[in-house]
Amino acid sequence: MRRRSGLAGAGVAALVWGEWLNRRWSRVLVGDSSGGPEAVVVLGYRNPQATANLINRWRVRAGIRSVAVGSTQDTRVILSGGATGMGATEAQLMADYAKSVLGFQGTVLLEDRSTTTWENITNVIPLLEGVDRIRIASQPAHALKARAYLRRQRPDLAAKLVRAEDYRPGEWVLAKPLLALYGLWTLRGLTSAERKGRP
Repeated sequence: MRRRSGLAGAGVAALVWGEWLNRRWSRVLVGDSSGGPEAVVVLGYRNPQATANLINRWRVRAGIRSVAVGSTQDTRVILSGGATGMGATEAQLMADYAKSVLGFQGTVLLEDRSTTTWENITNVIPLLEGVDRIRIASQPAHALKARAYLRRQRPDLAAKLVRAEDYRPGEWVLAKPLLALYGLWTLRGLTSAERKGRP
C-alpha cells in the first residue's frame, strides 16, 4: 500500500513539475507591450507526410488563439518551416490546416526555407519589421529557445516580444513531464541569463 501511494505521489509530483516548468518557460524573455499591429510566428516541426502532423496542428491552433481578440486585421500569422520530405513544406501544410480546417481568414505569411530553429528566426526577421508586438508559438521550451535566438540576432525586435498562448494549464498534462525533460535538454545551449530572462 505504501509503495502504491509513493508511486502515486511521485507521479503527481512529476505532473506538477512538468506543468510548472512549462508555465515558467512560456513567461521568459517576454514583455507586456500593447496596441498596434502584431506578428504571431508559428514554428514548424518535422512533417514528412502529406498533411500537418499532430504537433504542427497543435502549434497552429496555439498560434491562432494567440491572435489578440479584435486584432485579426492588424495581425500577420507567420508560418515557418521548410521541406522535410518530398512534398510540401511545413509552412504550407500548416497554412492549409489553418485555412481549411480551422477556417482562419486573417493574414498568413509563409517562410518555407528553414530547417532549424536558428534559421526559422533568421528567415522570419524581414517579416517582423514594422510590428509593435511579436509572439512566437510552439511548445514553451522551443518558443523560449526561439525568443533567445531573436534576442541574439535582433535585440531591437526582441524588445517587442510578448507571450503567446502556447501554455494552458492542464493541456498536454500527461506529456508535460516528458516535454519538460526534453526542454531541459534542448535549452542547454542557452545562457543562464537567457533561460531566466535576465538582461
